[in-house]
Amino acid sequence: MKLIKTSALLALLSVAAINAQLLKSPDGKFEMNFQLKNGVPYYHLNYKGKTVIEDSKLGLRLLKDNTIAFDNVNKLPDGKNLNSDFEKIAENRDSKNENWAPVLGEKKYYTNHYNELSVTLNQPNEDRKIIVKFRLFNDGLGFRYEFPQQKNLNYFVVKEEDTEFNFPYDLKSWWVPADYDTQEYKPTTSLVSQISTKWESSFDSNASQTLVKNAVQSPLMLKKEVSGKEKPLYINLAEAAVINYPASQLEVDSENFDFKTHLTPDAQGAKGYMQTPAVTPWRTVIVSEKAEEVLDSKMIFNLNEPTKYTDTSWIHPVKYIGVWWQMFVPNRGTWNYTNIDNVHLGVTDYSKTKPNGTHAANNDNVKKYIDFASKHGFDAVLVEGWNEGWEDWFGKSKEFVFDFITPYPDFDIKMLNDYAHSKNVKLIMHHETSASATNYERWLDPAFKLMKEHGYDAVKTGYVGNIIPRGEHHYSQWMINHYQRVVDKAAEYKIMVNSHESVRPSGLSRTYPNWIAAEAARGTEFEAMGGNNPDHTTILPFTRFMGGPMDYTPGIFQTQYNYYDANSKNFANTTLAKQLGLYVVMYSPLQMACDLPENYERHLDAFQFIKDVAVDWDDTKILSAEPGDYIHTARKAKGSENWFVGGVTDENARDFTVDFSFLEKGKKYEATIYEDGKNADYVKNPQAYHIYKKVVTNGSKIKVHLARSGGYAISLKPIK
Repeated sequence: MKLIKTSALLALLSVAAINAQLLKSPDGKFEMNFQLKNGVPYYHLNYKGKTVIEDSKLGLRLLKDNTIAFDNVNKLPDGKNLNSDFEKIAENRDSKNENWAPVLGEKKYYTNHYNELSVTLNQPNEDRKIIVKFRLFNDGLGFRYEFPQQKNLNYFVVKEEDTEFNFPYDLKSWWVPADYDTQEYKPTTSLVSQISTKWESSFDSNASQTLVKNAVQSPLMLKKEVSGKEKPLYINLAEAAVINYPASQLEVDSENFDFKTHLTPDAQGAKGYMQTPAVTPWRTVIVSEKAEEVLDSKMIFNLNEPTKYTDTSWIHPVKYIGVWWQMFVPNRGTWNYTNIDNVHLGVTDYSKTKPNGTHAANNDNVKKYIDFASKHGFDAVLVEGWNEGWEDWFGKSKEFVFDFITPYPDFDIKMLNDYAHSKNVKLIMHHETSASATNYERWLDPAFKLMKEHGYDAVKTGYVGNIIPRGEHHYSQWMINHYQRVVDKAAEYKIMVNSHESVRPSGLSRTYPNWIAAEAARGTEFEAMGGNNPDHTTILPFTRFMGGPMDYTPGIFQTQYNYYDANSKNFANTTLAKQLGLYVVMYSPLQMACDLPENYERHLDAFQFIKDVAVDWDDTKILSAEPGDYIHTARKAKGSENWFVGGVTDENARDFTVDFSFLEKGKKYEATIYEDGKNADYVKNPQAYHIYKKVVTNGSKIKVHLARSGGYAISLKPIK
């Protein structure tokens, strides 16, 4: 195990730091040191005078002469690497302090305040230059590699990135196993020293799965636990602005508490094809003594470029329902129209096939959803299974699997759109690609043109299964560029994108705000496929949500599935009141009420909160939080004086006192409190809840009880 540094070693480090480049955060709490040791670049991060990250290497390995071989990249010799033999030839400093307004966000303005150090390094023997750029914020560090265009570095292929994050102590960690194709795993909580022993039991099966042994995914949440009066330290590792570069994993050295970047390879095993000038994504380290401040950090978004769109008026928040959940619960519907098992698009005549009688995306059923959405003030209705091809869509490695324009015989696009628009409701198009990205790209223009003609302004894309081009991965450079091409093309048609089974967001919603949300983690659908652990939703905001909104699809009211099938023993690991709390705790400008209309009709008093709650915000306050245990959040609705509060807990019941000091002084508010009932329990009595009203001011406090895997929600409206 790594030993605590001795005073003698600290003295040696102090001598070595004399030749280091020092960068301080605007508030002076962070110090970052950069230095070369025998030509090898290192960085070191301190917070309040104490080491957070000890000397950690920087650099990249390249492939020799840009040579590649299928699945053999690690056996090929390194080329002329960019990780040693450097000399520093220049440094530049800059700073910025600005407020910028997100098109959709958790606050009206985000503060972007940093000091910057750019170090230009040269390899004299190769005459090649790179720049390591550091930005130090009041909440942490971001850094990346930049490659100026130059004679001896025009084109190169990355074999691996050697960025390290070396910690001087064992940390508590909340992690999912590294995988090139999915993040849809239950999180594991352990010390870093235990990751290697727990790794083999950290995953179940997935539709597409390429695991990386003894590695974990980012964003990764860490905590230095302490005793006595010493304050804990919360650390978040992630990446920002993943563009034209593979997404990364983190290799774990459990013995020394260290992490190293591991990039997702392409079909040939190479990691990144680069043409200068070029940059890598930012590596990010968010640090605070308070978990609440980690959740409040907007550093990942600040490291992305401002939006490239001159007109964003067509981008708007969406609250929706959908023909979706009924295909997950027993005996309620299917995506496919008939039961044939061999479809040839454009040849198979569905009008001559026998309907299976279970197809959910039929005219009558969709009209019922439209009626419900209109009655209760929802913006849109998602419809899955509307288009031909669902009979043999999965597991066939079939490239031409959907055309995204041809509906089943029982789905009348024009009639349903006219009907929806007459009721002030829009439909959300569903484009499941079956991971055939090449096919989807061929159909983007006609598919988006069809959407535009019929008034669809949002699409849910899906990438279930193994990627085509075959051998590519969901997080490889080619697929990163594919997701970008889809978002760019959608913007041409003024369409918003909600991507599922895609790469996790890295703050790109700042630059491309029509990428309104993504899934890229284990969502509510898994409550019908083995369940999500009670602590899952107390961890996701510290991990997956750090880079952008997730379409988690909350709102399950009927959590026990014997309601649909008397023989079913399955249930969702949540109380009804917790589902309400998720609408506040989990930020997304795209929020679904996922359950069946009939289940909401039986609980219209609780459903009122889903109707009322906003999805776009002017302000956010993290009231109290601890990863894996609980989160309590308050948010102020965009352009309104209304506030909403939500809280959720793990498998432990808890009491919490909501302090309303965030409210405006001198005003009274009508608070409607939705909380777990006295006997509520996510296993035995999940639908027990209690609703009451109370007048509050900024001096008020209300005690709430959260059952096991329970929660609460509060709506606050000013009394005029």
